[in-house]
Amino acid sequence: MNLILDLFFPKKCVSCKKEGNYFCQKCIQNIQQTDLVCPRCERLAVGGQTHPICRRKYGLDGLWSLGLYQPPLKNAVQALKYKGVKDLAQILIDITLEYWVKYQPFILDQIKKDRGAGWAIVPVPLYWWRGNSRGFNQAALLGQLVSKGLGLAYCNVLKRIRYTKPQAKLKGKDRHQNIKNAFAISSNIPISQSSNILLVDDVWTTGSTMRECCYMLKRAGAKKVWAITLAR
Repeated sequence: MNLILDLFFPKKCVSCKKEGNYFCQKCIQNIQQTDLVCPRCERLAVGGQTHPICRRKYGLDGLWSLGLYQPPLKNAVQALKYKGVKDLAQILIDITLEYWVKYQPFILDQIKKDRGAGWAIVPVPLYWWRGNSRGFNQAALLGQLVSKGLGLAYCNVLKRIRYTKPQAKLKGKDRHQNIKNAFAISSNIPISQSSNILLVDDVWTTGSTMRECCYMLKRAGAKKVWAITLAR
């Protein structure tokens, strides 16, 4: 069946439109990467760790992103998120994990040091209405694939408890107010103080959403929370 579908509806790269795959090798090689930054001040930071002076009790401990939110990566993220090309999730996570294996980022060293114990993958949740409208939560799909690739636990510990306007349409201060108190912890899923969390989403823009999620996770007892995104 897949062969017949590919014959009549061949896969095309979501960026350059070349037939063969949803994301061709040339476009993958053209993903624009940059130095990692502190998730609070967004200035250069070794390994993406939060600067000592920027650390807060309920703040993120670090930020890691595969590349810049520019074509071709932007095209792939948008096709996954808005066009429902779910095959891109596996492709993008494979690229991410291959990069981690090759370059051994600081966060991977931390996970390996702990032998994965106490680490869990948590996706940024969608409000139920938006999830039903879109048909899936791209952050959850990405998180499940990261969980499988790294052999870590996956947990839907966060829930979005009220509708919020799309962050992409708002400016910095408005984004913070829009997302404030929009999340809660699922009451049936406890978080221990030994829990270290990789908080997964597709794009980091101002970081308001992930900071608010981190605040809730740490208030609930999480020890470390790192933000992991495809693009920034």
